[in-house]
Amino acid sequence: MIAGWFSTFVFFFAVIDPIGTVPVFLAVTRKHAPEERKKIALHAAWISAAILLFFVIAGEIILKAINIPLEAFQIAGGIVLFLFALSMIFGEAKPEEEIKLVSSSTSEKAVYPLAVPSIASPGAMLAAVLLTENHRYNFTEQVITSVIMLLVVGLVYIAMLFANRLHRVLGDTGASIISRVMGLMLTSVAVSNVLAGIKAYFGI
Repeated sequence: MIAGWFSTFVFFFAVIDPIGTVPVFLAVTRKHAPEERKKIALHAAWISAAILLFFVIAGEIILKAINIPLEAFQIAGGIVLFLFALSMIFGEAKPEEEIKLVSSSTSEKAVYPLAVPSIASPGAMLAAVLLTENHRYNFTEQVITSVIMLLVVGLVYIAMLFANRLHRVLGDTGASIISRVMGLMLTSVAVSNVLAGIKAYFGI
């Protein structure tokens, strides 16, 4: 049981990537005073948490409403996750890619690119749905998964508060390396999702 929750934590840590958010946060807030940085970090954290909780609660309902089997979503999601992971490994790492998305409007910075797509990334939204499927997990398991997900978002918030110190320790290169390692771990999770979806769909 503990191994399962740890696996869930690692999954969310990989797709949300708290360390990879640090350079993005620094780029977004480089012209702001410390108090403003704290406000932007807090807003980004709760907005992303609300978005991910929405997918936990309504993601599966929306899929059923438009007649998409969860198995099909799991297979498609696994493929998307795999491509996303490959881009983390071979393409631009998360910090390099999302720094380019920095908005010029202060009021929008907490939402874009910090909350979306940096924290509440497509992979995180997908994970929120797949790891809380009603026919695979009971209510208690879904609550625990949601708590783990929010814990990772909390780690992102802490990372943003200590962004300057972390960046001095890791540098852009260190953050890039960690992002690529997370991408490598994510590829195995993505393949596992595809195989599980195929197995469930064909009743193997």
